[in-house]
Formats: sequence, structure tokens, C-alpha cells
Amino acid sequence: MVALARSHSFTPADDEQSAFEADVLKGLSQQRKRLPPKYFYDAAGSELFERITEQPEYYPTRCEMEILRQRGTEIAQLIPPGAALIEFGSGSNKKARLLLAAAPALAAYVPVDISGEMLEQEAAELRPDFPSLKVLPIAADFTQAFELPQEAKDAPARIGFFPGSTIGNFEPHEAAAFLRNAAKTLGPGAKMIIGADLVKDAEILNEAYNDAAGFTEKFNLNLLVRINRELRGTFDLNSFEHHAFYNRERQRVEMHLASLKRQKVKAAGGCFEFRAGETIHTESSYKYTPESLAALARGVGWEPAGVWMDTDCRFSIQAFLLSEPAKR
Repeated sequence: MVALARSHSFTPADDEQSAFEADVLKGLSQQRKRLPPKYFYDAAGSELFERITEQPEYYPTRCEMEILRQRGTEIAQLIPPGAALIEFGSGSNKKARLLLAAAPALAAYVPVDISGEMLEQEAAELRPDFPSLKVLPIAADFTQAFELPQEAKDAPARIGFFPGSTIGNFEPHEAAAFLRNAAKTLGPGAKMIIGADLVKDAEILNEAYNDAAGFTEKFNLNLLVRINRELRGTFDLNSFEHHAFYNRERQRVEMHLASLKRQKVKAAGGCFEFRAGETIHTESSYKYTPESLAALARGVGWEPAGVWMDTDCRFSIQAFLLSEPAKR
């Protein structure tokens, strides 16, 4: 449950809307209905996600911040002077601030995120606190090719920063593809610093994705609100409910929106039938061990360079070095 990113080259709004419409039509037409989690993050969804991170049940943000506060200096030793830090899916800058403070010799910080408006706001707030640092935001879909600013290209090294366990939102083959693309974007000698949620007791995971205050439920249902607003949808929010659970066999938390009755819904010019109990799979959040993430990364040319965990060993930050050109 983490912020993802949108198309690069400052894609016009009509192109973004076309992609949203195409993905909704495709996803709701499948036998097992599903929607990409990147569409959670309109303005309301981004705000709801920030509220989720503040809930007592939702440990990942708290644990990752603990690691960055307590081990940030150690992690920053991987970052050479004059390097550019590229954050994939930046969202709020609160995690980046801790790493930037621990690595004062950075030349540039390039946040890449889905929300162009939020991106500019966060960059504006960051610049006064790091006056010698070039802050160069890019509105981009980090899952696809995008071009770095010249200042980052000219830096002696480029370091990827991918916090929040966003990597868990990818299917394993998609995570491998992301790491391949990141290698190509960052170039020779690159390093990656990745936040990854760890495999743990199912009760802890189920509580984290079903907070008592109901913010995760609102976050999930807000996807239907967005479809209604932007794609002429007729979803009745009272006819769907939030389901989130840990799938032990696949080592992932799954989020779904379940239909409470047999119904037909229109959206994006299509008409879709739902059986009672049928779901829309809206997100998966894979949990890793250090060994399983290392194995995935090695398969696409990244070698493990360090692992740091919080006090309770619920979350990890893992570092990797690019050992060879990205495999095709």
C-alpha cells in the first residue's frame, strides 16, 4: 500500500485519462476483475494514504523511519560525494529528508512521482532546508523509461532510492522488470536503496491493512469514487466492501473490493456484471525476506550490499550494487 507513479514527459491530462479509461475497461472485463493500484492516488487517495501511515496498526512507515533515523549515516556511506539521488515514487519527502541529511555531499535530488502538484509542493518545501542541493522533480511513471535531468546524468554516480515497500506492489516478474529499468536509467556504477516489508505473522499483516479507524477501507473505496467521477461510473459504494487479507501461500497481502449483491455497473463506456461476492483485486503487497529479495535482484544484475532492520525486525532497508549491465 504505497504511492506509485504516472507517465513521464509531463503527459497531457487527456492522455492520462485515456490510460485510466483503457486500464479500467481492460481490468473490469477480465474473468478475475482487477485494477492497477497506481490509480488509488488522486488527491483524495493520497491524503487518505497519509492518514493510513499514521494509524497504530500500520507499522511500515514507522519502522522504515526508525531505520533511517538510527542507521541513516551507515546507509549513506554507500553514497559517494557529488552523487545524484533519484527517488522512485517519492510522494511525501519525509523519508528522503532523513537520507538527505545523512548524505550532505549529494549534488542533486531527483524525486519522481505520480502527483505533479504534490511533487512541486514537496520540492518547494525541501529547497530552503537544503540550499546547496539541486532539487529536480520529475512527473514520471518510473515503471517505464524516463530521462534524467542533465545534472543527474553528469553526476559521478546515481543512487536509486525506492522506499515504502513499493516493490511489494509489483508481481515478482514486474519487480524484476522495474529493477532492470532502474539499472538502465541509473547507468553504470549505480546503487539502489530499497525499503521492503518483511514476511511476518499473519495477524500483524491483517491488522495493518484493516485499521480500526477505517482509513484503508476509505482508501480502497475511493478508487470507485474516482471511476464514478472521471469515467462516468455508476458504482454504488454501499454495494461494495473492503476485503484485505494475508495470502500465506503467495506471501502477499491482497486488497479487494467485494460486491455485496448481484449487480450491473457502468464505467468508461462499458457495462460490467458482478456476482454476489465477486471481487475487484485492487492491490497486492508482497512480503520479502532479505534472501528472497536478494535472489530476485541478482537475477537482473544487482548484488546485495547491505541490510538494515527496525528493532522488531518487521521492515527492512536493503542496498544493492549494479554488478553488470541490465539483462534483457
